[in-house]
Amino acid sequence: MKKIIVIGCPGSGKSTFSKVLHDITDIPLYHLDMLYWNANKTTVDKVVFLERLSNVLHKSEWIIDGNYASTMELRLRACDTVIFLDYPLDVCLAGIRERRGIPRADMPWTEVDEVDVEFIEFIKNYDSQSKPKVLELLNKYPNKDIYIFKSRSSADDYLKSLQQ
Repeated sequence: MKKIIVIGCPGSGKSTFSKVLHDITDIPLYHLDMLYWNANKTTVDKVVFLERLSNVLHKSEWIIDGNYASTMELRLRACDTVIFLDYPLDVCLAGIRERRGIPRADMPWTEVDEVDVEFIEFIKNYDSQSKPKVLELLNKYPNKDIYIFKSRSSADDYLKSLQQ
């Protein structure tokens, strides 16, 4: 386990899981949101984002947290391990609510405004629209170590097992 992607619905806790995994393994951690967003809530040019991501992918070890469907297959090809936090909708919506106003290492700004309605709709539609595409991609790469966690407690148990 040297090249790991952590994926899942927004609010599932990808960044928190990734930080704990980084603390346990000492593998460098990269957040896609930090590669993509500027502090003023604008995005970098796609070429810049892909260059930043490529620089990470060429390293010998990494944990990359985030979805970004447009680059998921690129990351899947490069990784050896996939962590998919496949939690229920209510858990993800609670995760979004709980992080409001809290500075985070995975975002270049602190979310204090009301949650974007489109973003909430994306989360509500994740299981029907995004998840099938993710599962299809995962099936395309059966040689990867793939861990799918259905609850925070099962993900926490996995992290604890790595500490032993």
